[in-house]
Amino acid sequence: MRIRHVLAMTAAAGSIAAMSATPAQAAEYTSALKLKGVQYDAPGSDSNSCSTGNTKNEYLTIKNYSASKTVNLKGYVVKDATGNRFDFTANHYLQPGDYVKLRGGKGTDSDANNVVYRQNCNFIWNNDKDTIYLYKPTGSRADVHSYTKSGSDPDRNGYISFHG
Repeated sequence: MRIRHVLAMTAAAGSIAAMSATPAQAAEYTSALKLKGVQYDAPGSDSNSCSTGNTKNEYLTIKNYSASKTVNLKGYVVKDATGNRFDFTANHYLQPGDYVKLRGGKGTDSDANNVVYRQNCNFIWNNDKDTIYLYKPTGSRADVHSYTKSGSDPDRNGYISFHG
C-alpha cells in the first residue's frame, strides 16, 4: 500500500511539474509577430550580384497576428540555422493584421510598401533546407520554423507558408 501511495505521489508530482512547465514553454511563442512564409528559392538562376542578381526576390514575410496591438519591429532579429542574421535597427510599425517582407538585396525600406531590405546581396535562406528564427528585442524566441525543399514545398515553387 505504501509503495502505491509513493508512486501515486511521484506520478502526481510529475504531472504537476509537466503542467507548470507547459505555460512557460507556450509563453515563448505568444508573440503577436509570426513568420507567415518564406520565398526561400528566388525565381530564376541564383545570382547575388547587387546590380543584376535576384536576391531581392528572396524574402521572408513577418505578420502581426494581433487583433489590437501595433508592434514595432525595432530590436527584432531574424536568424537562420548557421547564424546568418538580420537586425531590425529602425522603427517599422506593424498594425494589427499588417505584414512586412524582409527582402534580400539593396533598396529603400518603406512602411507604405511593407518592405525592409537587408542591404546585403547574399542569399540568406538555403534552397534545400534551413531553419528560420525570429527573436524579440528581449532575446526570447517569437517564432521558429524549419523547412526542407522536398518535405515542405510540395509544388516546388520555392515558397512555403507557415501561418495562414
